[in-house]
Amino acid sequence: MTKMVATALLTLALTLGSAAPASAAPCKDAKGKFVKCPPKAPVKKAPCKDAKGRFIKCK
Repeated sequence: MTKMVATALLTLALTLGSAAPASAAPCKDAKGKFVKCPPKAPVKKAPCKDAKGRFIKCK
């Protein structure tokens, strides 16, 4: 029973620990140095609708 708990905790720790380097990878150059990340694309807005649900011109 304790081996199973230890294995589960080890698996969880390895899974959480490996996520951090993957998120920083896009912000590194070819030599591995950190550079400024490119800006994220703006989120598209949903189509504009009035109170009755009809499409209207967005402001």
